[in-house]
Amino acid sequence: MKRRRFLQATASAPALILGGCKAQTITGSIVGGAQRSGHILRQGGPLPTPSRTEKTDVLILGAGIAGLAAARQLNAGKHSNFLVLDLEGQPGGNSQGGSNEVAAYPWGAHYVPLPGPDCREVREFFGEIGLIKGHDAAGRPIYDELSLCADPQERIFIHGQWEEGIVPNVGLTDAELAQFQSFNAEMDHWRTAKGSDGLPAFTLPADRSSRDPDLLALDLQTMGDWMTTKGWTCEPLRWLVDYSCRDDFGGTVDQVSAWAGIHYFASRHSDTANADRETMLTWPEGNAWLVKKLAEHTTDRIRTHTLVLRTTTEGRQVHVDALDVRTGETTRITAKAVVCALPRFIAQRVIGGLQHLPGPLTYSPWIVANLTLDELPPSPGALPAWDSVVYRGPSLGYVNSSHQSLHPVPRRTVITQYDTLCDAPPAKSREWMLTQTHEQWCERVFRSLAAPHPNLRQHTQRLDIWLWGHGMIRPEPGFITGTTRAAMQNYQPPVFFAHSDMSGLSLFEEAYTRGVHAASDLTQWLT
Repeated sequence: MKRRRFLQATASAPALILGGCKAQTITGSIVGGAQRSGHILRQGGPLPTPSRTEKTDVLILGAGIAGLAAARQLNAGKHSNFLVLDLEGQPGGNSQGGSNEVAAYPWGAHYVPLPGPDCREVREFFGEIGLIKGHDAAGRPIYDELSLCADPQERIFIHGQWEEGIVPNVGLTDAELAQFQSFNAEMDHWRTAKGSDGLPAFTLPADRSSRDPDLLALDLQTMGDWMTTKGWTCEPLRWLVDYSCRDDFGGTVDQVSAWAGIHYFASRHSDTANADRETMLTWPEGNAWLVKKLAEHTTDRIRTHTLVLRTTTEGRQVHVDALDVRTGETTRITAKAVVCALPRFIAQRVIGGLQHLPGPLTYSPWIVANLTLDELPPSPGALPAWDSVVYRGPSLGYVNSSHQSLHPVPRRTVITQYDTLCDAPPAKSREWMLTQTHEQWCERVFRSLAAPHPNLRQHTQRLDIWLWGHGMIRPEPGFITGTTRAAMQNYQPPVFFAHSDMSGLSLFEEAYTRGVHAASDLTQWLT
């Protein structure tokens, strides 16, 4: 340990020992999301009356990945007269990002695994924006090296130090090792297996997976129950799978279906020329980098701070009333067609005549914290990685924005911590999260990272919080194969739907593909 770091650590020791000194106040705020404006829709009572009108050919509701993909597809065709409306202050949905004088950083989704051959639409997009530089003699894509996650990619804090990788494989008994080997062999099997219909057992997009009844039956039980039937009960393995489910779905192994849990491990079929299957595409600002690429030719047609109040259809016209939450002015916009790229729980409130779903939807609440640090505090073990996870920790760990930096010795940095609230019913968690102050969130963040970084507070220059009340849809047992999701696929022109909710998996590949196909269907209908 360098002398300066030693003095910093020992300087805070008296306060830690005495415990009676008031903790320093951390600069920062709760910067999102726009819950107060969004909750106008659920308050009931009369909605504002439009004071002006305008027309466009196509209206896209929602500027998340699906909405932006639809806009990009329309812009490339002959229906470029469109508007995109979104409530947040910037496009991107849960793929938004931010920046300060130190670094860019994500406010939500922060990576995309290398897409396999079934992700045709995503691969085409990646080629158009230069992420795929070409192909080798075998036809495998060659990815931009600067966008591939640098090594080390992951590390885990366990047994008092950091170990490279995320699998807790240090100090396992022979029985525990055997369970890991059995689990890995099972996932390898499903990764290459095909159903009775000849389709891949698990792939992306999810609806290109097999419809074999034996495979779909996995959706009717939890991942935890399925693992128990397999004899995979050791704590380290259960923790790893539980962490993975919380990371991708916002739910535990006892809340997520076995089909979804297996899909997490078995659906990636990357055949990349210059990276292995586990490599991620990532950027300091996370998937906000992709948002910029999606929106770069349509920024003049994206209206932010705009709340969709109601949508009514009259023949082949759609009327949308939209409130500018900054000015209070309501506009009625008439279009020939609409792409609804809103989460379904919002669409249910604003799309007139939309059929009532036969079952409920579950959305996982998330908290994202961005900490600006004078330096990442040193802790024992493996060197800093892109993704750092604390074994059995209360949060999902953090990603380091400077990991992709080309600076030879980066010091100041921003780390982004992710925390999903899945210990209580989501509605209760949403109510609770809105009662917490910035100071309380700071304490929660510091506690969750106290094991590897006990003096993190002393290195934190600013800490900002984003609250995602409905961060992502949760694939609970029965949802992937059930009547509720099936009903979400049905819609009647001139309103077309595009959102990852329709897939049951909140993934870039799902949202992008849904947006492209909604725009294509709309174009065909208008022609």
